[in-house]
Amino acid sequence: MARKSDFTLSTKSLDELFSSQEERSEAKLTKIYDLPLELIDDFPDHPYKVREDEDMMQLVESVKERGVITPATVRQKEDGRYELISGHRRRRACEIAGFPTLRCEVVDLTRDEAIILMVESNFQRSQILPSEKAYAYKMRLEAMKRQGQRTDLTSSPLGTKLSRSSDAITEETGDSRNQIHRYIRLTNLVPELLEMVDEGRIKMRPAVELSYLEEDAQRDVVDEIDMNDATPSHDQAIRMRRFQSEGRLTTEAIQAIMSEEKPNQREKIILRGDRVRQYIPKNIPITQTEDYVCKALEHYAKYLRQRSERDSR
Repeated sequence: MARKSDFTLSTKSLDELFSSQEERSEAKLTKIYDLPLELIDDFPDHPYKVREDEDMMQLVESVKERGVITPATVRQKEDGRYELISGHRRRRACEIAGFPTLRCEVVDLTRDEAIILMVESNFQRSQILPSEKAYAYKMRLEAMKRQGQRTDLTSSPLGTKLSRSSDAITEETGDSRNQIHRYIRLTNLVPELLEMVDEGRIKMRPAVELSYLEEDAQRDVVDEIDMNDATPSHDQAIRMRRFQSEGRLTTEAIQAIMSEEKPNQREKIILRGDRVRQYIPKNIPITQTEDYVCKALEHYAKYLRQRSERDSR
């Protein structure tokens, strides 16, 4: 005789037994809702910045005219609120446009699944800062590692052996294993140095070398950059890293290395495109931006001289 426990049905079996095929099919459909913005939270440690630049203003106008065409992606949290996985720019555009809700697709994902989807969806952006890539790569690899996939990250910036998880990212983004590791190293930089990388003042290879310096040493480098108006070359960064490994990297050593003469010692003035273009008429080609800015500065300098002359009378 069969025992009673042999006939125990799972909850899933009971659900399937007492639901119609139509109900089961409907449960599998994507759920799209207009969710109140006040119920949608940012993704924790979201690495991508939402910039209110010209592209954002164009998105706002598009939202005003046609609404949100592609739904954002969210997952519901235990407290009933929602966590935004993809669509931070669309949500901000709705806020600026004065819309109270955001069209969203609600998905059922674990924390690590959500991290991977968040990174994948945002890599479709046309412009991604080095700092954004750095933290996105780090978050995704850590999530894949927690899911049971080996990542095997080593400390070598050139000869590193990344796992199959980094191979997947390589196929999607075109960045090599070594380049992925270099980006992740940038997360060890102090904010001031990382911002200089984003601005293009410090190149990738010297930035990677600087990432191995202790925080106090990195801040000494920041001070010397401000004093000398020059960033370290790749060779200088390598020497500072070597000095640290030998226990000889003092503030005085950093000062001596950073004060050395080198080609192109003086830093170029960096103007962020999103800040400059908002003041330039759209009919001015990008190739003529420098001429336009110089002429504008000439007029402003003339205005300041005239005002100074009036004030001195």
